[in-house]
Amino acid sequence: MELKPSSQFKGRDLQTSLTVFSSPLPEFLFEHLSSSSEILVWSSYNCLILLAEEPLFFSKCHTVYGIEAVVRSLQGSMQMTNTELHKQGLLLFAEILTRQPEEIRLFTSSAMCRDASHALQEAVSSPVLAVAAEALRAISAFLRKDHQSSLPVQYRALRALLEAMLSRCIEFSQTPLNRRSLGHACSRNSEKATLRKGKFLLSTLESFRNACRLAVEFQSEPSAQENPFTAPSAEKEDTLEAFSEFLLSACDSQCIPMVMRYSEEATPPNLMEVFLSILHSLFVIVPHMKVKFSRKLADSSFIRLTLELKARFCSGQSHSSLNQVCSSFLYYMCLNLLQAPEKTEPLSQEELSAVSEFLQHGLPHISSRTPESLAFLSDRQYVEEAARQRQYCILLLFYLAHIHDDRFVPEVELFVAVQSFLLSLQDQGECPPPVVCKASVYLLAVCWDKDSALGEAVVNAIRKFLEGISDLHLVYTHHPLMLRLFLVYPGLMSRFGHRVLELWFSWEESGYENLDDDASPGRTIFPTNLAALFWMLRSTPSVLLILLDLVYSSPVDTARKVLIVLRTFLRENEDIEVGGLIRGHFLLILQRLLVEYGASTSGASGNLPLLLNLLSLVQLRSESEQELDSTAMKLLHQVSKLCGRCSPADVDILQPSFNFLYWSLHRTTPSSQKRAAAVLLSSTALIELLEKLLALTWTEAGSSPKASLLCSAWLLIASFSAQQHNGNLQVHQTLSVELNQVLKALSFPEKKSALLSAAILRFLRTALQQSFSSALVALVPSGGQLLSTPEDAALAPLGTSQVLSLLIGLQNLMVQKDPLLSQACIGCLEALLDYLHARSPDIALHVASQPWNRFLLFTLLDAGENSFLRPEILRLMTLVQSMGLLNDHNMTQTLQASLEGLCSRTFPAQPLSQDMLCLGGVSVSLTHIRD
Repeated sequence: MELKPSSQFKGRDLQTSLTVFSSPLPEFLFEHLSSSSEILVWSSYNCLILLAEEPLFFSKCHTVYGIEAVVRSLQGSMQMTNTELHKQGLLLFAEILTRQPEEIRLFTSSAMCRDASHALQEAVSSPVLAVAAEALRAISAFLRKDHQSSLPVQYRALRALLEAMLSRCIEFSQTPLNRRSLGHACSRNSEKATLRKGKFLLSTLESFRNACRLAVEFQSEPSAQENPFTAPSAEKEDTLEAFSEFLLSACDSQCIPMVMRYSEEATPPNLMEVFLSILHSLFVIVPHMKVKFSRKLADSSFIRLTLELKARFCSGQSHSSLNQVCSSFLYYMCLNLLQAPEKTEPLSQEELSAVSEFLQHGLPHISSRTPESLAFLSDRQYVEEAARQRQYCILLLFYLAHIHDDRFVPEVELFVAVQSFLLSLQDQGECPPPVVCKASVYLLAVCWDKDSALGEAVVNAIRKFLEGISDLHLVYTHHPLMLRLFLVYPGLMSRFGHRVLELWFSWEESGYENLDDDASPGRTIFPTNLAALFWMLRSTPSVLLILLDLVYSSPVDTARKVLIVLRTFLRENEDIEVGGLIRGHFLLILQRLLVEYGASTSGASGNLPLLLNLLSLVQLRSESEQELDSTAMKLLHQVSKLCGRCSPADVDILQPSFNFLYWSLHRTTPSSQKRAAAVLLSSTALIELLEKLLALTWTEAGSSPKASLLCSAWLLIASFSAQQHNGNLQVHQTLSVELNQVLKALSFPEKKSALLSAAILRFLRTALQQSFSSALVALVPSGGQLLSTPEDAALAPLGTSQVLSLLIGLQNLMVQKDPLLSQACIGCLEALLDYLHARSPDIALHVASQPWNRFLLFTLLDAGENSFLRPEILRLMTLVQSMGLLNDHNMTQTLQASLEGLCSRTFPAQPLSQDMLCLGGVSVSLTHIRD
């Protein structure tokens, strides 16, 4: 062993130093390590280093006795300025730590381990590179299980030691190069600096690897895991678990960046071997983080890095140890990624076993560059089993790299190679494992260029392989391009389109509910996946039928996503006519549901409401004055039949159904409306259900979930009654309504919503217009009391007091200034005055001359700017004028002109698509409320 003494000891050799002592025994030399004389300490170091070459030196009495002296000496020497002394002390410490037999424990207490850690921490932090480098060698030897077995294990001290070591390595690696030299001299200096950095980094990584090995070995030691006798305040930090997590964090934040920066200058195979072995060991050290760590490595292009190392250094039989480490690292990383993938189903244990087998056999034999790997994958000649396993490995590695956005393989060439690979499998009659099918189909999907297409033979091969797999979820990877592949090729869509779309929606994250229903079409910015799906729906509208099937057949969560997508797509693409396409298919599904559920709807509360919501949406966007064809009439019949099977509690089914029925009575041609009314009036079960719902109005709170359903029920009855009366349609079932309850609800409406009040007003207006002579609705007289005056008899079934009470109620409702409610109030007031004028002109004049009418008008006119131009106020003024309360002829003419002008601007001949609104889940025709 060559020793280079410092300048002050020149001329002195080891023999001279030995003569200083009267005895050469190691104990004697260890005692002198505590001397204040540098020459004495230095000479003792040299003698002990030479003696350490003898096996007998490492007896228990020598080294155990002397190790404490060495540690104290190191602590003392670090206070001196003689760097040669520091180096010699560290060299002796490393020799003892390295050569000490495992059966003889050097550190008999954890306190000694802690002191040694502190001494090494101080040494590795030395600004003198040579001292720090010697300290690294000692640290590497110190991190041995038999040196750390004294309980409790000093995990915190070890962590501090590793932190200091990594910090010193980072500091040195960032030392700027002196570039004052020019030409070859500068180049040589640069190469030397790079070598020095690489050597120091390698020593650091070797020490870190030993720390990782120590953590792995302690996993099988219960006492080292639990670490008894630890102070309570340090229990969380002084554990193997905390130390293991520190190793992972330190590697992630320090080791990996250092190695990546250095690899830009040089890539020594021995350094990369140590580095990858560290990464491999961390999968074992922190098992609960192995998947997350593997994902991060894959996202950082470590598949590419490892394959490049194998191609560069491991061809033939060269660097076999590096090849083994690379293969082992790739093996475990691939299995980790496949066990808990982000965009596809995890592999079963059986599949993992199959993958494990071909990875173990194939990975060590892969050492080619990307072009050679693609050529190997494209080989159409007969492929032996071993070669096929290597192809599987290459394909799987390319797949995992693409999944994690590491596209280092040229996609055009990969697209061609995968097709050749699939045809080769077909030619040889082989059926690849599901994971290989998954990788192949995904790579074809993401590498598919618009200028190229899959040949029919490849499509047939894909279909054949997929048909041999029990379920498509085993090969599905969530990606919009994957969906495009299955929907563009008819041979794939007809066989797998339904299942692929089901898988697509099951993988889509939540967030569709946040889509803005009120946004103007064409202005909403959609998520990437949703925009891609919309593009496919526009290019292949027949996919809408598959989506409709999904609403019917999928789990509720998936079906809801599909419904939201369909609703948003229809809203954004008003130019696409899908009503006819969807209605026929919907009719088939609804008939199938009715057969499945028989006479009960209790089991249909899952997806059926979603289907009905979709149907209602399709109708809302349909063109005006639509003629109901035979399919539409059958659908109307089925929906009314479904409603007849429901109870008032089936709100989720009845609400969209009522919206659809209401649409059929208001947004179709007059002849279609009459036919639709006849179909609905023939359903006695539906009429009975509506009677029950109307009765619930008096008991349900205004905020009840049934409040919206009650609104629809009142609007439907008003519509039924009007159609029956106007068309003299046959009535199969009458219904009764308590008139006093209707009047009470309008006179004291504080507990009713504005929409519900408007719906009841529309019903009452229809009854007044028909003079309470409807063949469908029987209004029961108030309380069954006898009419006491001739005036009451003339107004029957109303009484004078009820008329006045109703008038006050209408005035109170108008003051609420709800536009829809105000329109309904004015319409009802008009019908009331017409009814009174026909039955008793004196009472009509009495009602019209009430001072509250003028007060109401002035109150509304004072409501704000331009209140005079509000249509409901103008209608009220017209009504007051017709009562004779406005006698000024000029004012009358001005009022009439304003009303006509406003109506022409505000209520032009609008298409019915703007007339039907959905308010709080209730379909409402503005024309029905207003006119």
